[in-house]
Amino acid sequence: MTSLLTYTFKNLPSTSKWALRFSMLTSSTSQTKSKKTLAKPNIRNIVVVDGVRIPFLLSGTSYKDLMPHDLARAALSGLLHRTSVPKDAVDYIIFGTVIQEVKTSNVAREAALGAGFSDKTPAHTVTMACISSNQAMTTAVGLIASGQCDVVVAGGVELMSDVPIRHSRKMRKMMLDLNKAKTLAQRLSVISKFRLNFLSPELPAVTEFSTSETMGHSADRLAAAFAISREEQDEYALRSHSLAKRAQDEGLLSDIVPFKVPGKDTVTQDNGIRPSSLDQMAKLKPAFIKPYGTVTAANSSFLTDGASAVLIMAEEKALAMGYKPKAYLRDFMYVSQDPKDQLLLGPTYATPKVLEKAGLTMNDIDAFEFHEAFSGQILANLKAMDSDWFAQNYMGRKAKVGSPPLEKFNNWGGSLSLGHPFGATGCRLVMAAANRLRKEGGQYGLVAACAAGGQLHVLIMEIMENTKSM
Repeated sequence: MTSLLTYTFKNLPSTSKWALRFSMLTSSTSQTKSKKTLAKPNIRNIVVVDGVRIPFLLSGTSYKDLMPHDLARAALSGLLHRTSVPKDAVDYIIFGTVIQEVKTSNVAREAALGAGFSDKTPAHTVTMACISSNQAMTTAVGLIASGQCDVVVAGGVELMSDVPIRHSRKMRKMMLDLNKAKTLAQRLSVISKFRLNFLSPELPAVTEFSTSETMGHSADRLAAAFAISREEQDEYALRSHSLAKRAQDEGLLSDIVPFKVPGKDTVTQDNGIRPSSLDQMAKLKPAFIKPYGTVTAANSSFLTDGASAVLIMAEEKALAMGYKPKAYLRDFMYVSQDPKDQLLLGPTYATPKVLEKAGLTMNDIDAFEFHEAFSGQILANLKAMDSDWFAQNYMGRKAKVGSPPLEKFNNWGGSLSLGHPFGATGCRLVMAAANRLRKEGGQYGLVAACAAGGQLHVLIMEIMENTKSM
């Protein structure tokens, strides 16, 4: 696939003017159009009441001495404080995470108990790589839509500062055998099999299990296939950091709740937002394919610690409790692609499908929030979405869906600048879209996030104040 894509896309019209499209200026004018609502008769409306996250921090900084359930507990406590929802009103709690701490494998339950929820409130943990909290939220939607629950808290957490490092398999087996040995002779027999190489640690996998390739390597190949230059990737990354810095300075990142780190100061804002210059970014060496790769530390998302949580309810329950819904969760879907050549192309495949399901077009969407794993991944998707050739040859579609206009795209920064704690990013994306729609006067938001294994989640949300029923 790569060679064919490379040939084709390098012969498409030049994208050398991307820099103009990456202007930090974004429109904040109110939307004046009125569109139909996606509310369906006789189907339960499901709403996001509100959502929060503790500040997303570079791994190895203020959260480094904590455990994942500490961060998740802080997000839950922040949500309780923000919404004043009674703990006993919550029917269920779901959290997503990727790299599990073995002592708290069901981190949702441990965090819930730590945050003061009743031990009668069920909680479970899900994992789906970078869309784990997306899965938590849609699981909540399913529980409410089916009538099993009225009020669910969904969230996610990741602590990259302290990932589990195991003994080698041979060492683990020897230790288990030693534990089973009953006599001194049996113990000595087991110990006699010890070799120094047993002490080599087993680190968490950073490669795709099915392809043995890192996601960064895939991003580098994808950028090459779509003829995305190093300069274009750096320009996009600079846009993300600049917009995030502006949003931070203007107080737009209102989903953040302060977190008093035990024994340390209170953390109040993300610490990975670092606008640089193209000259400085150009000095960095390739991170994955050396020496000619184009993916670097400057145009990739960084290892991040953080947690998030959202309060999801049936509309009638929210209104009965006196809440004004922040957003209505509408159509969503999951897609999966070839984890080697199409690992990061999920947004291209899923966006037209969910729009068709909802009866909308790209022009109807007022706020796009896409997960930024790598600049090259974002730009490759934008290029693929705007290509009739790709739609016809790889998607079996007659025409392209079109790429999101950048004036509506990740206007308050994205994962490249705000950070990407794997299990927590989905909730951040949903709240960013909801808050942007309310700030900018829009109606529909579209959230998309790719994940390891070639999977993706896409969701459409709606703000009801700007709708008119058909």
